[in-house]
Amino acid sequence: MPSTPVPAGTLRPTRTVTTPVGPVELTVQDRDRTRPFLLLHGGGGVRTMAGFADLLAERARARVLLPTHPGFAGTHKPDGLVGVIGLARAYVALLEELDLTDVTVVGNSFGGWLAAEIALLDSPRVSGAVIIDGVGIEVAGHPMTSLAGMTPQQISGYSFHDPSKAPVPPAGQTGPSPDLQALIRYTGPTMSDPTLIDRLAGVRLPVHVIWGESDGVVTPEYGRAYAAAVPGAAFTLLPRTGHLPQLETPEELLGAILDLGA
Repeated sequence: MPSTPVPAGTLRPTRTVTTPVGPVELTVQDRDRTRPFLLLHGGGGVRTMAGFADLLAERARARVLLPTHPGFAGTHKPDGLVGVIGLARAYVALLEELDLTDVTVVGNSFGGWLAAEIALLDSPRVSGAVIIDGVGIEVAGHPMTSLAGMTPQQISGYSFHDPSKAPVPPAGQTGPSPDLQALIRYTGPTMSDPTLIDRLAGVRLPVHVIWGESDGVVTPEYGRAYAAAVPGAAFTLLPRTGHLPQLETPEELLGAILDLGA
C-alpha cells in the first residue's frame, strides 16, 4: 500500500482497516506518520496501547500500526493460526502486504514476546525491536506472577507502581481481561516457552529491552535476563513504573524508545 506525501504540519487521521493475509484477517489501526512502527499489545487488549500509539505517532512523526491480535476483542482467529510464532509470521506477512521497510516492532507483555519472535524471523522489513516488560521466557528464581483469579484491584497492585493510575475496567469486568482466553490460545496456560531464552541468541537485530522498576508481574531481574539473552541488547529501567509503562509513564517510555533511535 503506497503512502501519499503529507505536507509539513498536516496529520492524517487514524484509519482502521481489515487486511486479509492468507487465511488470517488482521484488523489494524493505522496511524500513518511516515516512519513505521508496529505496536503489539498484551493480554489487556488493544486499548492498553491506543493512547501510546497516538503519542508515538505525533511526537515521532511516525506511521504507527496497532493491530488487534486475531481472537482478541471478538475478532476472528482462524483455526490454522497456531502459537506465538504463527502470529509473528502473520505480522511479517502483513508488513510484506503493506510493502513496509525499516519497521521498528514495539511490544508490551505478550506483545514483547511476539516482538522477540518477529525479531527471530529475521525479516528484511524489520530493522529493530523494543521489548517492554515482555513475557515468554522462563527465568529460574523469577517466575511470572499468575493473575488468574485475581480481582481488577489485585491485578492493578501487581501491574502498576501507583495503582491509582490504572484505567477503570470495562463495566461488568470482575477479573482479568476477557481477552485472557484468547491469549492462552496462543501461549498455553504457562504463558511461556522454555526454548525461547536460548533461541534469543539467534537475534541479529538491534533490540532494546525496557522495564518498569515496580513490575510485579515479571520483575526487573526477569527483564535483565531477557536482555542478557539477546546479543548486544540495551536495557533500560524506568523508575516509578510497573508492567504497563505505556499507560503509567508514557512520556518516559517514549523518551527511552527515541533516545536509542528505536
